[in-house]
Amino acid sequence: MVNSLKNDLRKRSELGAIVTLLRPFLRLGHLVVVFGLLAAVPGYAQGVNVVQYDTLKRELDARITFDSLPKRAEPGLNFNAPMRMGRTLLGQHFEGQSRQVADGFDRISGAPTAPLTLRPGPPGRNLSVALHRGFESNALFPLGQAGFPALDARGEGALAILFDQGQRAIALRLHSDYPAPLGDAPKPGHVTLQLYTRQGQLVARHKAPLTTGVTDIGLRRTGGLPDIAGVIVTNDDPGGIAIDDILYQTAPAAF
Repeated sequence: MVNSLKNDLRKRSELGAIVTLLRPFLRLGHLVVVFGLLAAVPGYAQGVNVVQYDTLKRELDARITFDSLPKRAEPGLNFNAPMRMGRTLLGQHFEGQSRQVADGFDRISGAPTAPLTLRPGPPGRNLSVALHRGFESNALFPLGQAGFPALDARGEGALAILFDQGQRAIALRLHSDYPAPLGDAPKPGHVTLQLYTRQGQLVARHKAPLTTGVTDIGLRRTGGLPDIAGVIVTNDDPGGIAIDDILYQTAPAAF
């Protein structure tokens, strides 16, 4: 029995030594788990938090509606140059970035050069504005590879937004498709927003699922930093997207 007790004590001592050796790694493992959980929270560690569109509609003082332009049925009006809307410029990408096409949709890659500078797409593959039945108003269509006035081009391109001043929060509304009477419409895709500082640094990359009809998106900078200078919007929705009611701030921040 004495030998058995000695063996038991020796095993416990050896186990304690092993635990002592592994303790730093166990702590590191806990940190990895914690950071993994934080990274999985939408908006956290990406530099932005998701906010209700209606909340930002009450807070922000400017809205782009495109209704100052003539109302034309689709394919609408074609714009090959950057569009000045309020205190923003609209185009396709930023200087220093490149455009690729994947499965028919524009993809914008690369780091923008500083300071952030807007660039349009090639003629016929930049932007168009048309009267949109879903919004019951004018809406913006980023034009894809097929080019204006092709149906396949509407809403499959990329949109770049350059703000005259840094933003603490931004919001916009997107229309992805109309409900199918027989329920056989393809499943909606996703929209991706890449937010940049004036120096071309990536603030956040936010990907969200689209719904049939209108999808509202609102994002607020973590910590309230007013450093969002530009946004790239891309999507992979089978029917493409229309964009309207872009919210941003023009008045100086009160705090």
